[in-house]
Amino acid sequence: MLFVAAYRLPGGVAATAGAIQPLLVVIFSWLLLGDKPSKRSIMAAIAGFIGVGLLVLSPAARLDWIGIGAAIAGAVTMGLGTTLTKRWKRPVSLLVFTAWQLAIGGIILLPIALVVEKPLTHLSVTNLLGFVYLGLVVTGLAYMLWFRGIERLKATAVSCLGLMSPLVATLMGFIVLHQTLMPIQLIGAAIVLVSVLVGQQTNRLGDRSTTFKRNFL
Repeated sequence: MLFVAAYRLPGGVAATAGAIQPLLVVIFSWLLLGDKPSKRSIMAAIAGFIGVGLLVLSPAARLDWIGIGAAIAGAVTMGLGTTLTKRWKRPVSLLVFTAWQLAIGGIILLPIALVVEKPLTHLSVTNLLGFVYLGLVVTGLAYMLWFRGIERLKATAVSCLGLMSPLVATLMGFIVLHQTLMPIQLIGAAIVLVSVLVGQQTNRLGDRSTTFKRNFL
């Protein structure tokens, strides 16, 4: 769903639609984990959504309803998966858990890819290096860190960190591609940073509340 959104939408529109994920995780955590959402976590999720919109949207952004639907579906499934991973916890080591997650995902996508996509007829050395990088670093290592973060943080705090992706992409565009940043983008970046910070403070407050209950109740 995320790749469908990326192909059919400008990056800014796709990122903004996906930025609804923290708010969804707040709802899922309430329904599935019994974590009653605080006003702070709700405000952080809403502010993050607005901040991403200010950061990446442009007046010329076009809307494609299939792409928007795919972006929202990706946010829903990712948010639900994050919450369920927190609820069920892993019964095996982190490496094995990550490997099974990615293997099952590949098995699900393989028949669709064989039907929809054209077969790979030629792979250059550059293509192979790209596959290795995507497989080991961007996917394998990244998801290991992601699942480890889910274990140690509240699901809402983890989802807020996802708002850093469009912020980092914008920063890389400024540094590597020498793109200019408008004042409205700087405001959006500041809002995203504040929302992420507030989201982590909410996680700390939750930890303190849990520790208090264990010690005194």
